[in-house]
This record gives sequence, C-alpha cells and structure tokens, in this order.
Amino acid sequence: MAQKRFVSIGECMIEMSGGEERQYRLGYAGDTLNTAWYMRAILGSDWQVDYMTALGDDRYSGDIRAFLDSHNIGTSHIATIANKRPGLYMIHQDKGDRHFTYWRENSAARQLADDRDGLTRALDGADMVYFSGITLAILQPRARGRLLGAIVAARDAGARIVFDTNLRPALWSSPRVMASMLTAAASLCDVVLPTHSDEAPLFGDKNVEDTANRYLELGVEEVVVKDGANTALIATRDQQVSVKPPKVDNVVDATGAGDSFNGAYLCARAAGLDLADAGAAAHRVAGIVIGQKGALVDPALLET
Repeated sequence: MAQKRFVSIGECMIEMSGGEERQYRLGYAGDTLNTAWYMRAILGSDWQVDYMTALGDDRYSGDIRAFLDSHNIGTSHIATIANKRPGLYMIHQDKGDRHFTYWRENSAARQLADDRDGLTRALDGADMVYFSGITLAILQPRARGRLLGAIVAARDAGARIVFDTNLRPALWSSPRVMASMLTAAASLCDVVLPTHSDEAPLFGDKNVEDTANRYLELGVEEVVVKDGANTALIATRDQQVSVKPPKVDNVVDATGAGDSFNGAYLCARAAGLDLADAGAAAHRVAGIVIGQKGALVDPALLET
C-alpha cells in the first residue's frame, strides 16, 4: 500500500522555555510544527509527515532543518530565504500562567507562500493538509491568496483540509480583517479546530455550540471546539459529542496543548476511531503535554 502524506504549513520558531533563575532551554516550536510533531509521534509508518515553511540561511535555520530531519519530519519543501532567519519567542511563567514575548519581524516564514510553484509541489499528492490562522496572519495579503489557492487545488485533488483558526489579534491589521480571513479559509476546509474562548470575543459566540454551528453553517464537515480545561464539543451535520478531559494533577506548561490535541485527534480519526474516542485520545495526549516543559515532549511519553 502506498504511503499516505500529511503536510503541515506554517512557521517554526526558536523557543526559549523554562526561565527559572533566568536559565532557559532552547528548543523549536510553532503551532503547525507542534501538530506535525504529534502526528509523527503517533501516526504509523504508513504515513509520511512533511513540514512546509521558509527558513533563512543562518546557523539556526540549519539547526532547525537538522532537528526536523532527525525526527523523521520531511524538510524537502522548506524554502531558503537569503538574509532571513527564524522567529524567536520566550515563555515566561507567572502564577501558573504563560506570557510570551516574540521576535519574528525578520522571520523567513513570512515568505513561505511567495513561490507559487513551490506551493504546488509541496502539496502535490498530499492526503491531508494542515494550516492555521497564524499561518495566514504572518503572510502578506496576496501571499494569503496564493496559499489558499494552492490549498483549494490540493482539496480538489483529493486531500482532506484541516484548519486550526488559532486567533492571534496582534498579528492582524484589524479584527475585521482577521474575522473575514478566518471565515473565508474555514469555508474551504473539511475539518476546523477552533478554541471557543478565543473565538467568542471576535464572533460573539455565547457557548461552544454557537462556535460549532457557525462553522457547520459554512459547510465544514467536522468541527472540534476546544475550550481549555473544559469539555470539548465535536460536531458534524448529524452528530454532536461532548468529551470531558481527564483530571491533570500537575500542570507544568500549557504551551502546545491545543496543538497536541489537534495532532492526536487527527491521528485517531485517521485510524478509524469515532468522534468520542478520538476526542478522548486527544485529551489524553494534551494532558501529558501540559505536564512537561515546552511545546514538544518526548514521543516515548505518549506511548500507552
């Protein structure tokens, strides 16, 4: 049987986590990379996992490529942009909450969709394509159009299109532009994975059902509404399932929790699990991730 192919599109950044006594641990992360990491950790060998982004020609870009290669995440569709470098962020923990500081103005990933032919090659033959609101937010308007055009072509060729809306207002020119772009992108997708608490202020959703129904009305087949430590709602045109997360006794760092949830959910669905079992699997993995520092945890911790 031919190997299936998952392609995740977005920005990989340098992550500085920890911070105790001003000591930080250097790692690599980014919402779409995080999900690709958990897809690779959980999916079997019958799936290839590729990451599509742009990196610079500096030392740290080379280190990121080597890191991805060493963990069997494909890098053949990562563009190299001269005189650019990866973005960077630091996580500061304060009273159990996370605070982020970003340096991404010179990030090469802002040009990941500048090459139309490169986009076509990256998505050619994909069985599942994954992107996020952050992927769109870092791009110039015309580049957003190129990316969505390539995604539509991949969908028409048979790929399943998955979108995490992942709202980051600071990256957008206005709430109006953000809302319109996220809505337009979601209308092209088969699966959408929004977070209710992020969406409610922008769209006026009163509850998770409102969030799910808004995307179902756009024609989305499957909507998975996350809500932090609260119950998730998974909805299709014919079914709605509420899935409560297990209790986690020791929350160390919530970075990457939603991204790991997404990856575990998609893996479970690809393996044929129903909505409820896939939701439970996703909560279990997210519960493991928040018990560790940083966005990417050792895949061995996910084994049952």
